[in-house]
Amino acid sequence: MLRKVVDNTAKEHLDPDADLISSLKAGDNNALGQLMERHLTTIYNLAYYMVGDQMSAEDISQSVFLKTWQGISKWEPGQAKLITWMRRVATNACLDHLRKKKPIYTDTVPEVVDLADTPFEALSRQNQSDRMKTALQKLSDRQRMAVTLSYYQELNQREGAAAMDISEGAYESLLVRGRKALKVILENDRVET
Repeated sequence: MLRKVVDNTAKEHLDPDADLISSLKAGDNNALGQLMERHLTTIYNLAYYMVGDQMSAEDISQSVFLKTWQGISKWEPGQAKLITWMRRVATNACLDHLRKKKPIYTDTVPEVVDLADTPFEALSRQNQSDRMKTALQKLSDRQRMAVTLSYYQELNQREGAAAMDISEGAYESLLVRGRKALKVILENDRVET
């Protein structure tokens, strides 16, 4: 009985992508395809919520998988999960993009259609989503990244801190400040409307 508990604990710490790493190192295109099937949505969503632009998020996602493909030969399993490393690469790419980005103002925002909702519910949900996206863009880059990793990527504190390459205390501090700033921004927005 004790052996099973130890074995299960050991399995929890294994990299879920361990089965692909040796194939990726051997240059197997199919392994890269499998890695993309597993994590493209995760990486894309991280980039999208950070930069707020679909095309930029797609470009960032492609660059993350390209860097993974090019750098996999140097990958040392056991230090972190491959997806944690990929999130870190995505985080850096997003921050680089935001530093270079010049604001583009537009009156048209792409609509997200939810067929399950009534038109009123869809409009209400879209307004809330737009307000949140606008509020997120007003946060500092690091606060926005912490909030995105925590709420949109659903990472725990340890994983979020690893993705940002900071201590768990610093990550929690960014989350607290980010949540407070979001609350103030959203309350001010409500008063203005």
